[in-house]
Amino acid sequence: MGIIIGIDVGGSTTKIVGMKEDRTLISTMMVKAYDQLTSLYGALGNYMDTNKLPLPSVERIYITGVGSSFLSGDIYGIPTVRVEEFSAIGKGGLWLSDLDHAIVISMGTGTAIVRADGNEYKHLGGSGVGGGTLTGLGCNITSANDFDSLCRLAEKGDLNNIDLTIGAITKQNISTLHSEITAANLAKMSSATSEPDIALGLINMVLQTVFTLGVFAARGTEDPDVPIVLTGSLTVLKQIGSTREAFAALYPNKIILPPHAVFATAIGAALHGC
Repeated sequence: MGIIIGIDVGGSTTKIVGMKEDRTLISTMMVKAYDQLTSLYGALGNYMDTNKLPLPSVERIYITGVGSSFLSGDIYGIPTVRVEEFSAIGKGGLWLSDLDHAIVISMGTGTAIVRADGNEYKHLGGSGVGGGTLTGLGCNITSANDFDSLCRLAEKGDLNNIDLTIGAITKQNISTLHSEITAANLAKMSSATSEPDIALGLINMVLQTVFTLGVFAARGTEDPDVPIVLTGSLTVLKQIGSTREAFAALYPNKIILPPHAVFATAIGAALHGC
């Protein structure tokens, strides 16, 4: 048995992983996907060279993601299998979190929510709100010119300057909602709001929206307290930790951010061959 390669060709990035037959993860790699086919072949070549893997050592390639539709036939003559994306999301999320059932959220250019239960995976829905929203808005209303520069800008921001909290609109307790919970994202934004505050406010709005969708998706199942697993490119955001803590205080669901969360879908694709 040789090496299995898993590739997730997304709307803005391509992720690639390699696995041995015993499901040992070799390494991970991510490249920008300005052009899906170019990034796919470039990522594979870079990955093979970086890990000193000769092409004959690869038994099969498992490819998934929206960009995989641009590929026809095999890659470099290696048997190439297309994997349905929601299956890859669910399988990767469960494997990384060591769970047998969960709601898996893929936080990429957009957002996909999958219910994973053993080897059964169901797409519950999703949203166009995601990394694409964050980058598109951020680069139009701040001086940031890409995702990374927007994140650096946000490090200097203060949510108190841009978001309206429960405590700002009432002096009474509202059920279990404490005073620091967001009542309205970006509600205090004005022409005088600083760029760092805007950048942080946008990140907070996108993360809170995605987390809320995940909780609501869980509530629609027969197990409303099911764990929620976070995966995808947006899991690199530094603010995801504080958002997770805030939601953990509000809802019973255990919210899990596993290692290698960015590569969960590529890992899920590779697991179809291991």
